[in-house]
Amino acid sequence: MLEKFIYISDMIGVIACAISGVLVATRLRMDPFGITVLAGVTGIGGGTIRDMMMGATPVFWIIDNTYIYVILLTAIISVYWLHRIHRFPVYLLPILDAFGLAIFTIIGAQKALAFGFSGPVAIVMGCVTGVVGGMIRDMLSGQIPFVLQKEIYATASILGATLYVICDYLAFGPIVAMMIAMLGTLSLRLSAIYWHLSLPVFSSDREA
Repeated sequence: MLEKFIYISDMIGVIACAISGVLVATRLRMDPFGITVLAGVTGIGGGTIRDMMMGATPVFWIIDNTYIYVILLTAIISVYWLHRIHRFPVYLLPILDAFGLAIFTIIGAQKALAFGFSGPVAIVMGCVTGVVGGMIRDMLSGQIPFVLQKEIYATASILGATLYVICDYLAFGPIVAMMIAMLGTLSLRLSAIYWHLSLPVFSSDREA
């Protein structure tokens, strides 16, 4: 039951993040290869880096090629949909990012604990899984990644991973713990989007 829940959640996260990659690629008028690359790195980039850091090789999508097929199918359907509507709502990208962040963060933390790593390491692995795919997408598209700006993004990921580690320590049921942590991450990120919340920005500039 737990493995099925994690797998389905992971696929939902891959789809959400792959669509966000397609949205960025089409906005920048990339060709089909560029669209596929951005969809792929956004969908599985964070999990790939996580598995490599933990020594969980071959990485998950090499073992299970379903991830590749899901990304390709998502990219094709998304491009067709965008071609039909000609434009997409500006709020769609951050919302999809928020769902992907919530799902990937908790799956990353859960996998780290399952591999026997400590709580702090699980929090870091959760954050890596949640934010790195979007970072790679943004860097490839010539943008400053969300996580490096004033957005409450990595903060939401750290909160979610921490909640999961705490719930696991308190012996909550694994699915209950994952749901609590995902909702915590999603709530903070969506609240930040809706109310335009952000972290303080520091600068070394001084007026003459």
